[in-house]
Amino acid sequence: MEMRKKKLPIGIENFEDIIKENFYYVDKTGFIAELLHNWGVVNLFTRPRRFGKSLNMSMLEHFFSMEGDKSIFDGLEIAKETALCREYMGKYPVVFVSLKGRDALSYETAFQMGVLVMKRAAAKVQYLLDSDVLSEQDKSDYRGFLDSDMKEAVF
Repeated sequence: MEMRKKKLPIGIENFEDIIKENFYYVDKTGFIAELLHNWGVVNLFTRPRRFGKSLNMSMLEHFFSMEGDKSIFDGLEIAKETALCREYMGKYPVVFVSLKGRDALSYETAFQMGVLVMKRAAAKVQYLLDSDVLSEQDKSDYRGFLDSDMKEAVF
């Protein structure tokens, strides 16, 4: 029987795609437990280009998000942390924003590209409008954000 080699995930930044399509993957899911045990109000991830920042952010998105297939973590390091998985996995609405690949020749163009990225990200979690977690004021602000022609003052 011939063994098929796994594919290299060159240019692929989506954690779920890498796992489901059986690409080579060095398990970095222990990073999730490290973040949860040693959390900060803000976490800054700095690494040189091509060091997996976007892939790690995608991994975090898939872990915390209420949407998606949680079985992609089966057999990975984080699955051993059953208490953390029970408490945090799939429990949060996640807004994931990447400005990667956004090139503009002027401030105005860059701003409008940023607005488009933010509006697309916010549109993905419109189910929050049906949630009882948000106040009516929060829902009104959110609707205004989605419907507005954003100006710098909104930020």
